Amino acid sequence: MKPTITIIAPVYNEEPVLHELYKRISGIMDQQEDSWELLLVDDGSRDRSAAIIAELHEKDSRVKGISFSRNFGFQEAVTAGMDFSSGDAVVLTDADLQDPPEVIPEMIAKWREGFDVVYGVRTEREGETWFKLVTAKMFYRIIHRITSVNIPLDTGDFRLMDRRVVDAIGQMHERNRFLRGMVPWVGFKQTGVYFKRDPRFAGEAKYSSFRRMFRFAMNAITSFSYVPLQLATYLGFAIAALTALAILVVIFLRLFSVHALTGQATTLVAVLFLGGVQLISLGIIGEYLGRIYDEVKGRPLYLVQEKWGLDETAVSDEKPESA
Repeated sequence: MKPTITIIAPVYNEEPVLHELYKRISGIMDQQEDSWELLLVDDGSRDRSAAIIAELHEKDSRVKGISFSRNFGFQEAVTAGMDFSSGDAVVLTDADLQDPPEVIPEMIAKWREGFDVVYGVRTEREGETWFKLVTAKMFYRIIHRITSVNIPLDTGDFRLMDRRVVDAIGQMHERNRFLRGMVPWVGFKQTGVYFKRDPRFAGEAKYSSFRRMFRFAMNAITSFSYVPLQLATYLGFAIAALTALAILVVIFLRLFSVHALTGQATTLVAVLFLGGVQLISLGIIGEYLGRIYDEVKGRPLYLVQEKWGLDETAVSDEKPESA
C-alpha cells in the first residue's frame, strides 16, 4: 500500500543515532492515522550506518534505505530520498534528532489545511556555539536580501512538502543544489511552524568547520543570486571613477603645489590595490564559471550501491537510480 507520509533522513556516520531516530519517529507516527515510511539515505558512511539501516528494515518493512557508492553530500542525499519517495507528502529531517520528530504531526495538520509546504522555523538552537549562531543569523539575513527568492529566515531543511512540490523540484536538475532556496522558488502555498531545535543526540556535527560552512554559503549565494557579479561590476566603475579623480589631483599637485606625489611607494600601493581587486573579481567570475562546468559535464548527482525495501518502480521511468 502506498504510504501517505514519507520521512526522509540523510545519514552520514550516524551509527549512535539511528535506533533512537527510528524509535522516536515510529512512536510519533504510529499515533497518527496516516500510513508512513521512513527512508534513510546513507551518504557513504564509514561506520555501521548502512548495516543498521538494513537491520531496521528487517525489523520493520516501513523502514527503507538507500546506500550511496561514496559520500556525495547532504543535498544529494536529500535529492535521492525525494527521488525514491512515494508518499503523498514528504518530510525532510536531520538524522541527528536536532529536528524533533514531535513537530511532524503539526506539519501534517498544516498540510491537511491546504498548505503545500510547511517549513520549520527555529526559535532557539541549543547546543550550538556562539560563532555558528552568529554566522547562521548573518547568512540567512544576507541571502534573504540579495536573492529574488523569498527564502524564509531561520529555516533549515526540516520541512514537509506535498507530492506536487516534490515532483516540481524533481524537474530541477542543477548540480550545485541549495534546497532551502529551491523549495521557495517553486512557489505553491507555504507556511511555517515554530520549534526549538534540540542539541545533537549523539555523534559529531557535520557542518561544524568554517570551511564547510563557508562552502555551503557560497553555494547558496551563487545558486540564487547575481549580486556578487554585479558587485564586481560596480567595484570596477567605482575604481575607474576614483582613478580619474586621482589623475586630476596628481595633475593639479604637479602644476600648482610643491608637495607633488613622487616615489615608487604610491605607484606600488596603486598597483597592488588594483591587482587585488582584479583577482577578487576573477575569483567571483570563477565561482560561477565552475558551476557552468559542473552542469555541462552532465554527471549523475549520486550513484546508488544498495537499496532496502525499494523496487525499481519507486522511481519514475525517466529517472534511473543513478539520477
